[in-house]
Amino acid sequence: MKDSFAGSFTQQEPIPDEAIAAAVAVMRSGRLHRYNLAPGEAGEVALLEQEFAAFTGARYCLAVASGGYAIATALRALGVGPGDRVLTNAFTLAPVPGAIAGLGAEPVLVETTEALVIDLDDLRRKIAASGARVLLLSHMRGHICDMEALTGLCDAAGVRVVEDCAHTMGARWNGVASGRHGAIGCYSTQTYKHLNSGEGGLLISDDAEAMARAVLLSGSYMLYDRHRAAPPPEAFERIRLEVPNISGRMDNLRAAILRVQLRSLPERCVAWNARYRVIEQGLRNLPGLRLIDRPEAEEFVGSSFQFLLPGWAPEAVRRVVAGCAARGVELKWFGAPEPVGYTSRYDSWRYCRGPELPRTDAVLAGLLDMRLPLTFSVQDCALVARIIAQEVRAAHDAAGREPAGAARG
Repeated sequence: MKDSFAGSFTQQEPIPDEAIAAAVAVMRSGRLHRYNLAPGEAGEVALLEQEFAAFTGARYCLAVASGGYAIATALRALGVGPGDRVLTNAFTLAPVPGAIAGLGAEPVLVETTEALVIDLDDLRRKIAASGARVLLLSHMRGHICDMEALTGLCDAAGVRVVEDCAHTMGARWNGVASGRHGAIGCYSTQTYKHLNSGEGGLLISDDAEAMARAVLLSGSYMLYDRHRAAPPPEAFERIRLEVPNISGRMDNLRAAILRVQLRSLPERCVAWNARYRVIEQGLRNLPGLRLIDRPEAEEFVGSSFQFLLPGWAPEAVRRVVAGCAARGVELKWFGAPEPVGYTSRYDSWRYCRGPELPRTDAVLAGLLDMRLPLTFSVQDCALVARIIAQEVRAAHDAAGREPAGAARG
């Protein structure tokens, strides 16, 4: 009899009791709006901003309604508007180019490497060809590129970087927190991210003018003096009547839940990586399967797992996905011709005009992805890895050949 797995790939851990108590206290007060405060009260949102700024080492922080809103606000704060071109990864999730298109700007897609990060050579070419002055860099599925090389390239070309850190909260590159290399870092606290408030987002920056614009954009109603992690009042004076209100504030209820979770985030990151390493070890040295190298400089957070089946025919990849699904293991294929759930190829985003991207196409054709919720035990992960390994071997043997670019790692 074949092993099967009964766990849920979408079930998160319960909200901690301390966070529930904090949320109940907010509800009992009736003061859910971030600016509805009692005399002398800081408010949960302002305290979350202060604590997250300290966690990342940033000077300023703003809490907002969602990760997508955070990205759009960051782009607006840097002056992106209709008709502007904005560079971004071709391998990402649809809300990233969607945030660009939502401003009336034009996404310029950049190739992806086999390490699942942005291709710096193609980025250099696209900067020159497009004239874009902003890069929306997606640390997609938690993979971080060489940030010194990227920022050196962008600084030399006059390109400002917005980091999409939805999958890298708690991660670092060469000891520097993800989100601290660019002009603005953006995070999500949607249920499947590293902190869970259902929906929510955070921005960090050391740029006083950009963050003052972001605070005004979020709907501060000239109450920016109630923020504890915002620029000083003089940063707002010149622009306070020029920046439109596009309200997207976080509320005190969600902030109360997040503050408790933030305190335990380092321990949770360790737990994710322990599970990631078990999956990695279980899939090592399989014929036809390529693991993704994690550079020594990358202190990643393994809340999801990716591997490649390079050169495999589509029907063989589908056989792996179907075989795993029949045994309770949910894999997502980024090479499928139509979007499925959160996975989609760049050619599904019809609002992104541009040439084909052959290197990205080759990567996505064999790319499989899996969530690793902390509701899984280490033993669960060993079982999941065993099931995947058996299905990959079976599909590889059925194909009757060794796929091109076969196993390493």
